[in-house]
Amino acid sequence: MSKEVKTNAMRILDKNKISYEFLQYECDNFIDGLHTAQKTGAPVEQSFKTLVAQGKSRQYYVFVVPIADEVHLKEAAKAVGEKSVELIPVKEITKVTGYVRGGCSPLGMKKNFPTIIHSSAQNFDKIYISGGRLGTSIILNPQDLAKVTHAAFADITV
Repeated sequence: MSKEVKTNAMRILDKNKISYEFLQYECDNFIDGLHTAQKTGAPVEQSFKTLVAQGKSRQYYVFVVPIADEVHLKEAAKAVGEKSVELIPVKEITKVTGYVRGGCSPLGMKKNFPTIIHSSAQNFDKIYISGGRLGTSIILNPQDLAKVTHAAFADITV
């Protein structure tokens, strides 16, 4: 693997000796997860998006949910012990995470935020997540993702 394809997310996995694969695809602008899955041939039910929310306490949280689903904010808040959470505005994604919209990975953000992975991820040996930049996906075991991000699993979708 050449150096130029490594993202922070991949470096974290390498450092933690976690096995993964990656996919690269042509992508200059944001495309949603469903279009990414179609473009790469990734199974929709195994493809997950990364959403960032802020709680009443002002703490940020990361939610990893199936690409075809929407996060249920009340369930998400309950999963992190908040009264309520709201998704951060798109314009704040880079400032908070260090990533751009469409390239936001639960791995390698500016800070390690509490993370919840949708419980359905546990049904698969491998899931697809953003690789940390547009045009890159990482394929890994959901238990490995939970281990490296210190995440919990919960049913947090509508």
